[in-house]
Amino acid sequence: MSPFKPYRSAAEAPSLAELQAMPGLVLLEFGTEWCGHCRAAQPLIAQAVAMHPQWQHLKIEDGPGRALGRHHRVKLWPTLVLLRDGQDVCRVVRPTALQDLLAAFSL
Repeated sequence: MSPFKPYRSAAEAPSLAELQAMPGLVLLEFGTEWCGHCRAAQPLIAQAVAMHPQWQHLKIEDGPGRALGRHHRVKLWPTLVLLRDGQDVCRVVRPTALQDLLAAFSL
């Protein structure tokens, strides 16, 4: 999986109801293509995802008025939210080290 997989636009992103119905572990990554923090975090996120093949990874473009970002209280990019069976388990905002991601998402 390429670490520079594009973010899903609002039209392509799943709805809140679809996310809540997803079984298992889903890692939501909120951000934008042009965000410097998002770009810098891509190698870390790619490593974490590669180490956890059980996660479904969804990159969702965020911005003003985007319902999913508002529901998950996204204020800074990237924000990563781990869901288990559609429910928030934990989050990491602007990760800078792989161990921070892995510690936060250890289940």
